[in-house]
Amino acid sequence: MDSTTPILDPTATPTLLFRVGDVVYGCDIGDAQEILPLRPASRLPGAPPYVRGLINVRGTIVTLLDVGARLVPGRAPVESGSILLIRYRERLVGLAVEEVVDVRELEIDTSAAGPAGAGGTITRGVATADGATVVVLDLEALIRQVLLS
Repeated sequence: MDSTTPILDPTATPTLLFRVGDVVYGCDIGDAQEILPLRPASRLPGAPPYVRGLINVRGTIVTLLDVGARLVPGRAPVESGSILLIRYRERLVGLAVEEVVDVRELEIDTSAAGPAGAGGTITRGVATADGATVVVLDLEALIRQVLLS
């Protein structure tokens, strides 16, 4: 195998596909605890634009992050769509996305470089679904970067 051969994950994993703008992203289906309709959040003073604020989910206060605004600085916030509830350590975090698309078994090319952040990469790799490229995110890394920044 030469250096141009992609390294494919030998075991395809169930991947939740979601869209923000024209880009389809994915995450391990095990990362998503629940999917809710997008709802207004109580803004936190001084928070960066990608932190939409706080929402109440059945008595639990959840920080809501805008995936599009986090990955593409200056992008307009998601106006309608869904919230992916993710368990991060002992708390729930919501991710605002425009559309939850599907769940697919994907082979992830882990050799693909992802966008680097303060704590390292937030991308596990890329995959292909229906001829389109899917950017597979490491949601734990994404949330950790946001909560620690």
